[in-house]
Amino acid sequence: MNKPTAVAAAAVVVLTAVGAIGCGGPAKPHVEGAAPSPTQVSGPVYVSDSMGHPLTRPTNLSLTEFSTLTGLRWRSWGGPRAVATGRLSGGWCRPKCSDAGYRATVELTRLERRENVSYYTRAAVRSSHLPPKDTDDLSAVHLPVPEP
Repeated sequence: MNKPTAVAAAAVVVLTAVGAIGCGGPAKPHVEGAAPSPTQVSGPVYVSDSMGHPLTRPTNLSLTEFSTLTGLRWRSWGGPRAVATGRLSGGWCRPKCSDAGYRATVELTRLERRENVSYYTRAAVRSSHLPPKDTDDLSAVHLPVPEP
């Protein structure tokens, strides 16, 4: 064997040995710290009305095509849940309720991220004046969210 061929053969043996040692399988990743919370919010937070319009801390909110919240005063906004008090009305309460509607509390939950903003996707309305059927209908309202 001439000298260049011997050097090339030795290099192949060394590279094969190194490759065989490195083929023991992938190293297991080392993870530190807590995973980010799925409800962690950054950027603006919105709620969409029944027509899909994005709103921030609305004073009036068309919750469904049959129910509207007015005079909303927000106690919290932007976190995992938003809570407000106001008045609830709709065609379903006439003539029992006045034009002002019933006193009610609304809680928005289930934030969903879209691009660089978040939307509340669920609303629950509570009012001592609601009949049982309407209480059920308004206890878990799915709110519209823009398509990703």
